[in-house]
Amino acid sequence: MKIPSELKYTRDHEWVRVEGDIAVVGITDFAQGELGDIVYVEVETVDETLDKDEVFGTVEAVKTVSDLFLPVSGEIIEFNEALESEPEIVNSDPYGEGWMVKIRISDAAELDDLLDHAGYKELVGA
Repeated sequence: MKIPSELKYTRDHEWVRVEGDIAVVGITDFAQGELGDIVYVEVETVDETLDKDEVFGTVEAVKTVSDLFLPVSGEIIEFNEALESEPEIVNSDPYGEGWMVKIRISDAAELDDLLDHAGYKELVGA
């Protein structure tokens, strides 16, 4: 299981890569492994401003549907449209091509509440 050290993590198994005032968000390798084969990713919140921990979409796997929670408050400015036709990218490359949304961060202080590499590793028992 990969847990890149340069990313931040949530207790709900989302990862965050900060690029200036933009946060790129996806689900972790642990999460995609637990979900199994992902068959659909739905995000209908593009251009909406949401608070931290609000549901921004869902991920559907063969055996379950799981909500996606926003790791920081902000405006969702982009959805990875490649996931519409190839949701399985989340399984094969969760930290790269399998990213889900980009958010314009409205409160950078919330980033301090996220887990670092060591904290997430401890959370999942890796």
